[in-house]
Amino acid sequence: MNFTWNVVQMDRLNADGFVVTVHYAVKAVDGKYNAYTHGSVSYTQGEGFYTPYANLTQADVIGWIQGSLGKDTVEANLIALIDAQKNQAQETVLPWVTAENARIAQINANTFTVD
Repeated sequence: MNFTWNVVQMDRLNADGFVVTVHYAVKAVDGKYNAYTHGSVSYTQGEGFYTPYANLTQADVIGWIQGSLGKDTVEANLIALIDAQKNQAQETVLPWVTAENARIAQINANTFTVD
């Protein structure tokens, strides 16, 4: 299973550059199966750490996200989503849609790109 964590956007205070919100996306891939989640984490000043905005790296900020959300928890949830895809107990289909069109729609729905 391969996990990719990305910082999509950050919101900062103009006065001092303090990052108040980090928007993230995480993708898990296991062969032909994939799952993703995204969201945001908010931070407040006085939490005991401060790195000047100009000195931040993506690795630093991903570390914040993983620490705030729990890296193992997020990844376990994505693994569960992929396991559900592998062992489908139900399907969401329309009887008038061909299997090929349904497959293409699922591929399109699972496509995920972060630049």
